[in-house]
Amino acid sequence: MKKKLFGTDGIRGEANRYPITADVALQVGQAVARVLGTARSRRGRAVLGKDTRISGYMLEHAITSGLLSMGMDVLEVGPMPTPAVAHLTRSMGADCGIMITASHNPAGDNGIKIFAADGFKLPDEVELAIEAAITAGGDGVTVDRIGKAYRLDDARGRYIEFAKGSIGNHALRGLRVVVDCANGAAYSIAPLILRELGAEVIESGVAPDGLNINENCGAMHPANIGRLVREHHADAGIALDGDADRVIFCDADGCEVNGDRIIGMVALDFKNRGRLAGDTVVVTGMSNLGLHRAMKQHGIRIEVTDVGDRYVIERMREGGFNVGGEQSGHIIFMDYATTGDGLISALHVLQLMVRTGKTLAELAAFMDVFPQEIRSLPVARKIPLAQLEALPAAIEACHAELGESGRTIVRYSGTENKIRILVEAEEQLRVNHWIDTLCTTASRELNG
Repeated sequence: MKKKLFGTDGIRGEANRYPITADVALQVGQAVARVLGTARSRRGRAVLGKDTRISGYMLEHAITSGLLSMGMDVLEVGPMPTPAVAHLTRSMGADCGIMITASHNPAGDNGIKIFAADGFKLPDEVELAIEAAITAGGDGVTVDRIGKAYRLDDARGRYIEFAKGSIGNHALRGLRVVVDCANGAAYSIAPLILRELGAEVIESGVAPDGLNINENCGAMHPANIGRLVREHHADAGIALDGDADRVIFCDADGCEVNGDRIIGMVALDFKNRGRLAGDTVVVTGMSNLGLHRAMKQHGIRIEVTDVGDRYVIERMREGGFNVGGEQSGHIIFMDYATTGDGLISALHVLQLMVRTGKTLAELAAFMDVFPQEIRSLPVARKIPLAQLEALPAAIEACHAELGESGRTIVRYSGTENKIRILVEAEEQLRVNHWIDTLCTTASRELNG
């Protein structure tokens, strides 16, 4: 069966337009309670968090009402990183966790991410069961069984101690760090954690107003931290996205250090210390071929999954691997977290700098990057690629010319009405030619 509401990362869309409406959110709360609410106890419990979007208030109340009407108690944690909701769900023995966020999307969007009792994202069959429960509908519980909502006042402190504990509370004294919180969910937590560990912190993106999340700041705009790093002569810059499940870095020269380099430097460190499970890392097809080459040179195997951190996590769980992630900055440390965690990733990188005495640029220099370009194009309709004519032909021509010295990936976004096109080759001129050709072809065929 094909899912109708859930995409690759929960339910997402324009706020106050179907399916991100108050009535659908209420139905989702009811359905989640029906499907997941009796997994642990007679009266189920859900942890409910959100990022800083103004539409989060509307959705928070609607989801809470749905859960309560089906006899489930709700632990509200307010603005909180997505990985914090996943952690609190597991640590508090809740039946599920729900995060209201559209991650890196602009403020006009919002979404609903759901975690199972173990803190992991739901498998497809459970998402289908929730959709079926929405369709089936039904009455709520009797009045004596209606749930209660509580504000979890110490949620922030619980997550802060958990995150610091992932690096053994090792001091970061001596580091000057710029942190850009994207005016999002980590706006108060991230600077506090870094200061408690002794780093000197320059803050940015810490004044959310409900409408400025991800606006010219955060992981989608790393040039902001690059500028601030140079201006303040900092050792590193950290850019989180709106719900803080991804992170992008800048070195002391303000140069971007993306997820591929973070995954690689962490993998090398873990292998040197005998901590890399199976001497393997898991990445998606978007990772640069330079990472593949560098890992092979150091005896580290790479496994490749479809795009999406949920697929990386699924393969890591299946294989018992503990390091993986995406070029976009979702880094998964399976020894500590059940999802991508921008703060835990940042702490591990900063602690690696302190422990080795190396700069971020030195740590990131283990690989040579193949020239690569990724473009996202808005599309009027998502026609299956196999049903198109011109674009598949252009993709085949690109594959034929690049051979094993390059590649192209063309796919629709699972969260936006966009098509994403990647071209990678050993020569920049070939990248330029083929990215222009494929984008022009796609735009003409899908928007014409």
